[in-house]
Amino acid sequence: MTATPIPRTLALTLYGDLDLSVLDELPPGRTPIVTKCVSDDQSPKVWEFVRKQVTAGHQVYVVYPVISENEESELKAAIKMYRELSGRVFADLKVGLLHGRLDADLKEQVMRMFQKGELQILVATTVIEVGVDVPNATVMVIEHAERFGLAQLHQLRGRIGRGAAKSYCVLMTGGKITEEGQRRLDAMVQNNDGFKIAELDLELRGPGEFFGTRQAGLPSFRVANIIRDAQLLEVAKREAAAVLAGPNSEVSAEEISRALVHMRARWQHTYGLVEVG
Repeated sequence: MTATPIPRTLALTLYGDLDLSVLDELPPGRTPIVTKCVSDDQSPKVWEFVRKQVTAGHQVYVVYPVISENEESELKAAIKMYRELSGRVFADLKVGLLHGRLDADLKEQVMRMFQKGELQILVATTVIEVGVDVPNATVMVIEHAERFGLAQLHQLRGRIGRGAAKSYCVLMTGGKITEEGQRRLDAMVQNNDGFKIAELDLELRGPGEFFGTRQAGLPSFRVANIIRDAQLLEVAKREAAAVLAGPNSEVSAEEISRALVHMRARWQHTYGLVEVG
């Protein structure tokens, strides 16, 4: 089960290799998350909004793409921004830091403090992407949002909106945004539906390899657009099942044998993966 399938997983469902059940309703008592995209020069307004939410008794996540600074990168880092936010912007509030380099006990302690409400703001990396449930957290600010993948953005956004209070996701951008990056941000602003977001992610990144391990990228076998031509894929699936059932009036045993030989030759370097399990 996943809120946002990666491109290859969604492609497998469309090819008919996996069954698909869609749960397209919010759990009772929850409301859609409001998502806004702003540039980082509006950060003072964003921090003012964060303060208002904390004053109202709610909690906030602030997410960064990297843990520490890199001389070759202009990305804001979690450790530096934690010092900035806890020491200056929100010096009067309780701010915590969570990232992958902390030892397991400390990570658990910080997360437990946030869950209990002992921390009002949690500065973090994508370590909070899954397995975090704090209903009182109503705001997520994602800095350098243009640097995150679409499925990852949606997964992060899923950490809020888990209670009855209205929740907000703020996508802050810094620097030049590519056309594809802008499409990702627009999709987040316009959609709360994880399946629609997954479809766009599949369209943008490609399905990866059906006979292989790549989870995204253009496939070597290209005869259709698997999103646009989903009905055609369904027909092809039924036809393939009929062929695999054995020779019939339309397909001879010799034709099936030739097709299998061609398939093994065409995907020889990855065919062994098909037989795993």
